[in-house]
Amino acid sequence: MTSSRKNKTLLIDKEAASALELLKDGLLSPVESLMNEEQSKSVLKTGLINGKSFPFPFLLAPAGKMNSEVLASLKKDEEVTILFEKKPFATLIVDEVFHIDPSDRIKQIYGTDDISHPGVMATFKRIGSLAVSGEYTLLNESSNTNKQIIEDAKKLIDAKHTTALVMAANPLHRAHERLIRQTLENTDLLVIFLLKPYTESNLSYKIRKKALDFFINNFLTKNHVVVVPLENSYIFAGYNEIILDAIVAKNYGCNKLTIGRNHAGLGMFYDCNSNKSIIDKVIGIDIEITVASEYVYCDKCTTLVSKNTCPHGQHHQISYHSNSILELLELGILPPTILMRKEISAVILSKLHPNRFKNLEKLYYDILPVEGLLEEHTENDFYLELMKLYQTTSLT
Repeated sequence: MTSSRKNKTLLIDKEAASALELLKDGLLSPVESLMNEEQSKSVLKTGLINGKSFPFPFLLAPAGKMNSEVLASLKKDEEVTILFEKKPFATLIVDEVFHIDPSDRIKQIYGTDDISHPGVMATFKRIGSLAVSGEYTLLNESSNTNKQIIEDAKKLIDAKHTTALVMAANPLHRAHERLIRQTLENTDLLVIFLLKPYTESNLSYKIRKKALDFFINNFLTKNHVVVVPLENSYIFAGYNEIILDAIVAKNYGCNKLTIGRNHAGLGMFYDCNSNKSIIDKVIGIDIEITVASEYVYCDKCTTLVSKNTCPHGQHHQISYHSNSILELLELGILPPTILMRKEISAVILSKLHPNRFKNLEKLYYDILPVEGLLEEHTENDFYLELMKLYQTTSLT
């Protein structure tokens, strides 16, 4: 093998690196390699590879002038080094270099090339007009321990049924909790794939993971839930997301996938006088996909209910819109406990707004009931006690 120092180099970003790692870990099967032009055309025509669903060609087509020049110069069987963050990430033996239309590629992923669509412009900037296929080898490859974690969890409780749930939990609210509990009712082991995006907007993965762990460890039966990070790269964008979710979940060893009614990729379409969803297009992936109910709080039922069973209209229902709840948190406002568990609100607010109080101890003792003992308190403690005051109703 030629020394990588003498090889031509291609530069890729984190999203491309993540996709290449997913493929090598066997998590995108039936896809087993970068696709050449013939394979790409076949997938575009049929939506299938080896008789199983895959929504679009799996390609490596990095953008940039230097990448374009290198790709145009590559010959069959030539070795090229793939760099990520300026370090060697993989080596690839060239099979074929072929032209693609970036605009068509965007449509394959998102269903549109409208630049006003979230993610379209960002993805458009990172896709070039030349794709390369060939066998690649990851350098310094680290093993994916999540597969083993799931297998160990199965053995621990002798799980016969394992269900996947893909969620952002941005933030984790009461409807998420109900969805988790409802899914657990019909499975032995629940694997929550917690999305890990590439932007640091909104809540970080670390904060969301901490909130989810708190809920699992304190309010669910032990050893029946596993949380696995799922890097939310561009291939999971758009209306094909559910197909990719199903493929990854199946390859992680799950035999069921539950998705929320308001899942971004669920999109309904009209076919042969019947309403269908993207789920109906999944072929050959041996996993049962269930669409869960949408949950709301009904002030007539005075509890969290499914919209399918609640007889009262929208004027009695409080919906759980993550963006709006998150806006309250970002402004430093405690969401009502009807929307979010107070312990989780406290965790998130203390992380989003650290050291926001000039004199926390004085504030604590001035407005909260205390037993007279001088104790050190955290911002998390303060939010929890403050929420108790909000819930006091004797003067209303």
